[in-house]
Amino acid sequence: MSGPPPSGPSTADGTSDEAWPELADRLAVMARDLLAQESLQATVDRIAFHAVGLIEGCDVAGILTLSRKNVQTLTATDDVVRRSDAIQGELGEGPCFNAVTDEEPVQRIPDLRTAGDRWPRYAPQAAELGIRSAMGFRLFTRHHTLGALNLYSFRPNAFSERDEHLGWLLASHAAVAFAYARTEEQLQTALRSRDEIGQAIGIVMERFHLGQDEAFELLKKTSQDLNIKLRDVATKITPSDGTPR
Repeated sequence: MSGPPPSGPSTADGTSDEAWPELADRLAVMARDLLAQESLQATVDRIAFHAVGLIEGCDVAGILTLSRKNVQTLTATDDVVRRSDAIQGELGEGPCFNAVTDEEPVQRIPDLRTAGDRWPRYAPQAAELGIRSAMGFRLFTRHHTLGALNLYSFRPNAFSERDEHLGWLLASHAAVAFAYARTEEQLQTALRSRDEIGQAIGIVMERFHLGQDEAFELLKKTSQDLNIKLRDVATKITPSDGTPR
């Protein structure tokens, strides 16, 4: 387990300072690619894709979220990531689970076969999946924790300090793109809901000869009586082609 990487590139692992401009260019390309995606799912898929391409030694990657201790895999480049996420959610421990829940936002494990003291239940099961090295990076903005970026290798000691630093930079870019995509999706959902509710009000007004406020109150009462969201009531009234049912 470790904290955020140092602020500047280290050459202790043999990486020359000249390599960092190229990496900066690749991160810039990634950032533009993430912001060009048209949906939240496409954005998180590309984050995992770039993680495998950018981090040397990374064989598979994914993103998990945690809500009330329930783990959800948002994206994964391989099914082994989903299986690892499920194990961490079931056991409540693991590098990616703890990247979200612990004070330390970065977790780097050289060899899971020797990580039994840290994760006595998760480590043996991860080793059975073939995972040897792992890194987990918390994805967060100023006010919200979004989840964790998970990087796995099928080789022990696959990730260096340089990889940890680069992963931290990647996760920081990814968190911004993730938050932006999620906000855009929420905005589009809100706009669609408003339009559907507006159409439903118009249909109810015409069908029952009601005023706008009365029609809206009828929709709200129906929503409460059926215990479903107002948007879902509107969707039942207004089909996708816009013709009243």
